[in-house]
Amino acid sequence: MRKLPALIIATSVLATVALLPASAIPAAPADAGTAVATPPTYDATPVKTYPAFDANQAVAVDAKYFYAVNNRTLTKHDRRTGAPLLQFAGDTAGPFKHMDSGVVVGTKLYAAHSNYPEWPMESSIEVFDTRTMQHVDTHSFGIYRGSLTWLDRHDGAWWAGFANYDEIQDGMTEPYGQTYNTQIVKLNDKFEPLQSWTIPKPILDRFKPMSNSGGSWGPDGRLWLTGHDLGEAYAMELPVAGSELRWIATVALPDVHGQGVAWDRSDPRRPTFWAISRPKRQVHTFSMPLSSLQTPAAKGWQVLGPGQFRK
Repeated sequence: MRKLPALIIATSVLATVALLPASAIPAAPADAGTAVATPPTYDATPVKTYPAFDANQAVAVDAKYFYAVNNRTLTKHDRRTGAPLLQFAGDTAGPFKHMDSGVVVGTKLYAAHSNYPEWPMESSIEVFDTRTMQHVDTHSFGIYRGSLTWLDRHDGAWWAGFANYDEIQDGMTEPYGQTYNTQIVKLNDKFEPLQSWTIPKPILDRFKPMSNSGGSWGPDGRLWLTGHDLGEAYAMELPVAGSELRWIATVALPDVHGQGVAWDRSDPRRPTFWAISRPKRQVHTFSMPLSSLQTPAAKGWQVLGPGQFRK
């Protein structure tokens, strides 16, 4: 069973500011009476860039290859040379509408798929053999919690992002689900829901009118999320209580514009973070400042004895 990140119950998040580098000290909250200080921001270090004509939605990765994800296509590339090797290409009139991201588990590539921007939202998981790029399995959620944008495997379970949007689609008069309804869901091996969490509203406000596009569990035991447009990733932890994920830090990703991401977990000694530049059709890899990230102290609760009870 996965242990939750250790949290020190204290009276103020400022207790850890002295441990942070000067450039990473968070700005003061806008409303000190009610708001929580914005977590620190760090910079990722670019490692390598690949041209990838299919890098429109996301990238998935394993030890030897990376996979550029587009709406109806998945292109397998050699990691050493960047050369495209094989491509799954769905027919325009076929069942594939909007593959939004992917994750490699074993010899299978699991793609998050939806009917975006059609209404009502429908979602499915589409499975491919990484050796042949043949489609080998499917799991349908039907009309569910939103639009499935990412999937990952972590701690013996599946994890998924179901996005909702403030954007009003063509032919509609209401927002496409409303961004605040976006959820992160933990699933069992049958893709049945076990638990779900929300994303802090300050992050969702950055996503608006779009939503959460990417998610991947890092080697630091944190969940890393991205939006649709901004070149930044958010390091998150599960809360010790409540339903909202805990925002630990933000990492700026040069030349990235949101979309689906992936941690390369094939070499624990040198974990790299993968993302795309949609306008330039490029895949980027980064070294992330994991050693700089610290879980800040958080307000929690007390057990009070006689004479101390709140009234």
